[in-house]
Amino acid sequence: MKRFYKLVSTEKVSGGFHILLDGKPVKTKSGAHLLASNEAIANRLMQEWAAQEEHILPNTMPFTQIVNTIIDRVSVERDVMSAAVLKYLDTDLICYFADAPEGLVKLQKDKWQPWLDWFEGKFESKLKTTTDLAALTQEKSAHDAVAKYVDGLDDEHFTILQIVTSVSGSVILGLALTCGDASADQLFDACYIEESFKDALYDAEKYGEDPILAKAQKAAMQDFTAAQDYISSVQ
Repeated sequence: MKRFYKLVSTEKVSGGFHILLDGKPVKTKSGAHLLASNEAIANRLMQEWAAQEEHILPNTMPFTQIVNTIIDRVSVERDVMSAAVLKYLDTDLICYFADAPEGLVKLQKDKWQPWLDWFEGKFESKLKTTTDLAALTQEKSAHDAVAKYVDGLDDEHFTILQIVTSVSGSVILGLALTCGDASADQLFDACYIEESFKDALYDAEKYGEDPILAKAQKAAMQDFTAAQDYISSVQ
């Protein structure tokens, strides 16, 4: 879509702030007003809309996408989305270790074990890990503890958890970032261990990266960074 506005501003209203384009409120796909819960988030939204040039590119507007998701999806589909997030506990990325080569095994242990330990301390439940491909079934106590925590999240924190979990493949990492205990950089490092190991093995710096993988990694890092920044804005 071509940019059709000149001026971007914000307006304080009941419940938060609207984003105005030439004085008219931005609306979500469902027709609701795009509503930022506080001024910091409103300012980020305003910056994203102001930064658009000849065409509006939604992929360059992560805060706008987050707020759209809160309003159009989470507010009406939270039960279904919660169930989908909770399913990740049995298939969580960082519970499935490689058994070789030795260098990859060590990297996974170095990057993943601290988050498994974090989970045990936070939720008072030790998670199973495996080197097999067959899916694990984590203890009921772990499922119950996570479900209770997720159920207690407000829609903003839940949305961040849902986004990070789906991008990373790990509800453990999603929880850590949502709690404010993990950074975007830490998540990225944990998610792309195998790819980083292969890049080092085949000297990707010299011979070039896989362009498809590089694009996916860039998008993931943008999502993780936006999630971290959003959590900081609502803490």
